[in-house]
Amino acid sequence: MLRLLRSVTVIAVALFSVTVVSQEQYQEGVHYELIEPTVHTGISDKVVISEFFSYGCGHCFNFEPLLESFETRLPEGVVVQRIPVIWNNNAGMKLLAKAYFAAQILDVLDPVHGAMFTAIHRQRKRIATPEAVRAVFVDSGVDAKKFERAFNSFGTDSMVRQAAARTEGARINGTPSLMVNGKYRIDTRQAGGQPNMLKIAAFLADKERARMSTAAGAAE
Repeated sequence: MLRLLRSVTVIAVALFSVTVVSQEQYQEGVHYELIEPTVHTGISDKVVISEFFSYGCGHCFNFEPLLESFETRLPEGVVVQRIPVIWNNNAGMKLLAKAYFAAQILDVLDPVHGAMFTAIHRQRKRIATPEAVRAVFVDSGVDAKKFERAFNSFGTDSMVRQAAARTEGARINGTPSLMVNGKYRIDTRQAGGQPNMLKIAAFLADKERARMSTAAGAAE
């Protein structure tokens, strides 16, 4: 579990549990939108709550502690998946997405994920080149040669392309945004704020868990 900014803010999302939230009612077209066709998340045996984010997004920086706290309260069978957004083949977004996936490949998201946010939004560094990204990794204890191999690998490039396709498929036009099981899109404006985004995500995750449980029972 990532530890980004746990000491920075009091997490409002801790005031509710997924079970309680699931009892609240939210309406399609009012609080969230249906995604058609469904976006493949790459995870078929769990309910997936996907966050679309960018390291360069200040709102995503503020949302990360809320998401981390929310993630610790998820029931079994529900997972969070982070997807760096890429719009219009933007080179800067692709660079930051490559940073995320390189850290994932190297299994160093903790501490690199938080370090990327901190470098941009607290230290005010301009992370616009591979060399600047490498410096964040090295400062986080990652060997420079291992970073180079992961950052420039086919696997990283493939994941960047998948992230761009999912961003387009979910019709994401702002960050942070959430997607539940590739079927439902939640944005800050429609939800009425970042904490509400997580409440709605929990509601929809419970809905998907019930659907998947029913389908599994019928198949037995």
